[in-house]
Amino acid sequence: MIKTLSKIFTLFILLCSTAFAYDDVKQVRASHILVKTRNEAIQIKKDIDNGGDFAYYAKTYSLCPSGQNGGDLGYFSRGQMVQTFEDAAFELPVGEVSDPVGTEFGWHLIKVTDKK
Repeated sequence: MIKTLSKIFTLFILLCSTAFAYDDVKQVRASHILVKTRNEAIQIKKDIDNGGDFAYYAKTYSLCPSGQNGGDLGYFSRGQMVQTFEDAAFELPVGEVSDPVGTEFGWHLIKVTDKK
């Protein structure tokens, strides 16, 4: 009986720690580049991967007003962005640029700059 309770308690602790680890990231700071087509996003991503400056491409090509600030959207929490955009941003490691993410607004390249 004690061994069974001990195993259940251990499993409970592991499940809780996993749930709390997921909740550790409350906000993401991200920049993005919004373009009309997936092909545009793919080409810009290639250019950035080859050393291009994300902020330059945001200022030059983004259809979003945030482009003038290098695409910076500031910090946002879950529930503030379109779901596909939000999911990509929260999953992306800091400093990396996403593959193209499609939403009803167009195609995005997302760069996460901070998480807290």
